[in-house]
Amino acid sequence: MKVVTAFFTGNRMDRTRLVLDLGENRNLKMLVAYVDGGSRGNPGPAGYGVYILDENGNELGSLFKNLGIQTNNFAEYSGLIAALNYASTNNFKRVRIFSDSELMVRQINGIYRVKSPILSGLFEKAKSLIGELEDFSMAHIPRNRNKEADRLANLAMNSPMQK
Repeated sequence: MKVVTAFFTGNRMDRTRLVLDLGENRNLKMLVAYVDGGSRGNPGPAGYGVYILDENGNELGSLFKNLGIQTNNFAEYSGLIAALNYASTNNFKRVRIFSDSELMVRQINGIYRVKSPILSGLFEKAKSLIGELEDFSMAHIPRNRNKEADRLANLAMNSPMQK
């Protein structure tokens, strides 16, 4: 018996309903995360934001962190890794990631190579965490569909750096 479920993309004010055919994985919990990273100056003061939902569009939490002086791509990958760590810590086996970073999405999905030595370590860490999951997907979304993660990333950049 095939099971179809729905979840929402976008922020609370502008959600899009996506329907997935889950097949045999229907009993596994799914985490949906919107990830954003930013840097003012590139490199410059950087941070990430992660907006976390369940498969029904219910908010589970949010993550954000000031990363000090880093590049935008470093911040994007740091947000992805934070989302994947959250999934691992909370025993999620199915994860859907949405990001407005086309570069990172294409690198994770194997379309682009990672050329930066700094990013390659973050890429390998992300791929290792993804490898622990039973089901994973990552999709690019426009910036206007990632507003909550963007807000959290800006909050992080405006916050004092934690040790």
